[in-house]
Order: sequence, then C-alpha cells, then structure tokens
Amino acid sequence: MSTRGVNFLDKWLSSNVSGMASSDVLSVAEAIQKLFADGKAIGISSTEIEEETGSVYEAVSDAIVHHDAGLLD
Repeated sequence: MSTRGVNFLDKWLSSNVSGMASSDVLSVAEAIQKLFADGKAIGISSTEIEEETGSVYEAVSDAIVHHDAGLLD
C-alpha cells in the first residue's frame, strides 16, 4: 500500500467505521465498495489502497470489531 493509500485508508476508517452496522461479510463488502468509490473520487485507485496490505477486507473488518469493542475512537 502506498503511503497515500495507507493515509487514505486510515482516515477513511476513522471517519466511516462508526456508521458500519456489523462486521458480517455483506457489511464489510459494502464498506469496501464505498472505500474504493471514495478513493476513486479523489484520484486514489483500489490498487493503490490494496498494495502491500494482507487484505483490505481484514483491515475493514478489524476496524469494525475494534470500534464495536470501544477501541477505535
């Protein structure tokens, strides 16, 4: 993940994770679609976000789980 991609993902998760209902597969998939659409709107491709990350799915899912546990605020 490029530095720009990492920064975008971190900021996006901070701004959007509280609105996510749960970490089920459908919710995470919808969040990833929104993440990629928001990135594309400002010129950051999904490839740039995905580079060097084990899994964007895991990053989003983990952020939801940790937020639900009160750890991400």
